[in-house]
Amino acid sequence: MSGVQTFDTLEVGMTWQCAARTLTEAELAWSCMSSGDWHPIHADAAFAATTAAGQRMFQGSYGIHLALGMATHLPELGDSVIAALGLNDWTFRSPLFVNDTVHAEVELTGKRETRDGARAVIDRRVRLVKSTGDIAQEGKISTLIHRRSAAT
Repeated sequence: MSGVQTFDTLEVGMTWQCAARTLTEAELAWSCMSSGDWHPIHADAAFAATTAAGQRMFQGSYGIHLALGMATHLPELGDSVIAALGLNDWTFRSPLFVNDTVHAEVELTGKRETRDGARAVIDRRVRLVKSTGDIAQEGKISTLIHRRSAAT
């Protein structure tokens, strides 16, 4: 299904997938700079080569950042999004490396109206998947939305 979704058009079990993108050297440097996490497994190629991974890897938090960013418009909710309510059960399954190609997969796992009837909560499972098919990370996010778009 394409186009802007509303609470009424969303059905539990619906799935979406975003376009894939490849992680870059610049992103790894940016991730170190923005997080302040300069652990040698992220920042020192010579050190990282001596580890089980054999190469530098992204911080786990970058995977969360990436997965949720990629999944922001899955489903497309237009102007109805109010706020993220929580992130639950996030797991790290496979490290992310420079040149990994990843995409996000999203499944609507729940939806419910709030007491006032003007708003609703949607629950989504988000998976960050490598081009190899390996799930790098996954978890659940709950989002508060307007029951109807502000435009309607």
